[in-house]
Amino acid sequence: MNAKCRMQNAKLICIAILHFAFCILHFSASAQTPTDRLITRALESNTAYETLSYLSDEIGPRLSGSANAALAVKYTTERFRSWGIDVVNEKVMVPHWVRGEERAELVSHNNQKIVLTTLGGSVATPARGITADVVEVSSYDELKQLGDKIKGKIVYYNNPMNMELVRSGRAFEAYRDAVQFRATGASRAAEYGAVAAVIRSVASESLRSPHTGAMRYDAKLPKIPAAALTVEDAMLIHRLVARGDRVRMHLVLMPKTLPDVESANVVAEIRGSEHPEEIVLIGGHLDSWDLGTGAIDDGSGVVMVMETLHLMKELGITPRRTIRCVLFMNEENGLNGGRAYFAAHKNEKHVAAIESDAGAAAPTGFSTTLKGDALAAFESRTGFLTRLKANRFETTTETGADTSFLIEAGVTGFSLVPEPLHYFDYHHSPADTLDKIDPKELAADVAAVASLARELAEGGLPPR
Repeated sequence: MNAKCRMQNAKLICIAILHFAFCILHFSASAQTPTDRLITRALESNTAYETLSYLSDEIGPRLSGSANAALAVKYTTERFRSWGIDVVNEKVMVPHWVRGEERAELVSHNNQKIVLTTLGGSVATPARGITADVVEVSSYDELKQLGDKIKGKIVYYNNPMNMELVRSGRAFEAYRDAVQFRATGASRAAEYGAVAAVIRSVASESLRSPHTGAMRYDAKLPKIPAAALTVEDAMLIHRLVARGDRVRMHLVLMPKTLPDVESANVVAEIRGSEHPEEIVLIGGHLDSWDLGTGAIDDGSGVVMVMETLHLMKELGITPRRTIRCVLFMNEENGLNGGRAYFAAHKNEKHVAAIESDAGAAAPTGFSTTLKGDALAAFESRTGFLTRLKANRFETTTETGADTSFLIEAGVTGFSLVPEPLHYFDYHHSPADTLDKIDPKELAADVAAVASLARELAEGGLPPR
């Protein structure tokens, strides 16, 4: 065989190999289910991280009623429109609480600076501040036992998170146990004549960063100012009290509650092809606290549900049922967005509601209100989550704050459960910033939420 023939044969062999490879790739792609394609594209895409970067870095903190919250509504609405997705803004009136000056020092101990932050919704101290002795308690029973000894004092609630629970994967349980003092501690202390209340930040880790959060007042009791100490400063006060020292604090908190502001929930959807009247809701909250930039809580949840619709639109996947994304406003200090959505849409047929508000670490699975045989039947259809190591389902009674109104009305709830170990290291603190987000883990979260939403939109739910 001459050289020319050998070259021609080699070309034919190369062409045959390329054709065979193309056929294999084409067959592989065509064999993928829409859910497989959705997961693959989610894992490849960086769009969710890009959206989150703008939301947290360019806009920043988004406390309800603020100019930044309004910018976030505008940005996310325009983002949906740029993707060709139907979107509307639904009016929500929200509180407008503004953090002012906040400082404290231990006048009993050489005016040592105490690092703290005002709790959301707190009233202010007098402009000159409050100077009073500090009384430590670790339970409401202990508060009651002290009774009149509380009068005229600053009550300090020593409420550490149970780190054994945190390390065992039950961080949210530890949080629920500790956070009760943030929510109601001020009013309980006011009942016995306290002039202010401070708590240990509800945090699993700290580099002297205070963690804020909402508190609420009992309308029948006086309103007293309330703040959260850093873990380190809380431990200092505890040591001083344990030694028998008289601990006296000067406290200045100057927040303001301004008139309510008109804001909006951002509501976008892809209409179902066969049952458009049946809705699978996916949601996160657009507002954030003002100390950090709200990347973890809940910018990450926001972009997970936004990207679900974006990917489906990009891939041409039309669900049988409508998938509706709701970016709720005012979850952090009022739940007015969740309440307004329910009032406007409670008569629509919601098949299920998925809420994402637990950070952006690697997905582990979902909590759900499904249980027993109904849960087992549904789990048998979610093998695709194994690929993401997100196939664990746990039955709970609560699957989110904003969707709680739907759940209480009988809608089946789901909530994404990212690895929770470090969530409360940053939660509600100045450390809630974009650098804590791993883009690959965020992409896996998107894949988990998107694939579960599609399964619910395609197959619905088994009877309960």
